[in-house]
Amino acid sequence: MTIKDFRYDGGKKLNLKDVSTSAGEEKDHKAELIHCTEANIMRACELQEKLYAEGREGLIIAIQARDAAGKDSLIKKVFSSLNPAALEVHSFKSPNSNELAHDYLWRINAALPVRGKIGVFNRSQYEDVLVVKVHHMEKNYRMPSRCTQDDDFFSKRYRQIRNWEQYLYENGYRMVKLFLNVSRAVQKERFLERIERDEKHWKLSTADMAERAAWDEYDKAYEDCINHTGTQESPWYVVPADTKWYTRYLVSQILVDTLEEMHPEYPGLDPEEAAKIPVVMQQLEEDGD
Repeated sequence: MTIKDFRYDGGKKLNLKDVSTSAGEEKDHKAELIHCTEANIMRACELQEKLYAEGREGLIIAIQARDAAGKDSLIKKVFSSLNPAALEVHSFKSPNSNELAHDYLWRINAALPVRGKIGVFNRSQYEDVLVVKVHHMEKNYRMPSRCTQDDDFFSKRYRQIRNWEQYLYENGYRMVKLFLNVSRAVQKERFLERIERDEKHWKLSTADMAERAAWDEYDKAYEDCINHTGTQESPWYVVPADTKWYTRYLVSQILVDTLEEMHPEYPGLDPEEAAKIPVVMQQLEEDGD
């Protein structure tokens, strides 16, 4: 399979029952793909430096997943080797009272990096069409009834998100959305590991485990949001998440492919600075040290 097989940009519809959550036959190439991951991260560092130096375009990687799909470890293993001066990571928790008093994109806008940087969103604006939809939270929003009682509430949000992402694209940002697709069986294994291992107790959340009861509802919510918001400019990638080394390989390749498509270059020397170089060189040559 190629990276394009995992891409959803409006050209095909996602049905989660039809896509794999595992590495499949790629398990036979584990050593090779781990090596490719390391090479991809080195290449991403080179491209990130050019992106930062150029300062013309920003990249946002939005990561969505069920609990225990490996978001945190993915960020640690793939993105932590990038230049921290040109990287921003934001984790979006349940909105607080101040955030709820604003529109739902307000806190996301506030986290946008400056152009030239890479922003990684651990959860994102898509929480507002996923958990909100599954648990019908919109009914309790302090908003006019014309907003919350509308049968097209989520259709409008899909449109708003598409328009917002297109607005960002037209203003120098690219957004790539990742859905880490973990199976119900592997999620169970990882939850049990959190219970059994002391060093993983800090990750334990009974609320996260209770969400398993709404597995089918989340399937439908993910399918709807991906099918309604995947575009050529801001695509989704549905990444198998049962095998972490394979997930990391795919994400590292998506990162490199996106940066290469952006084609950053080191900026040329400013003409005024260039004119001063002969004088500076002479001064350096005359410097005894």
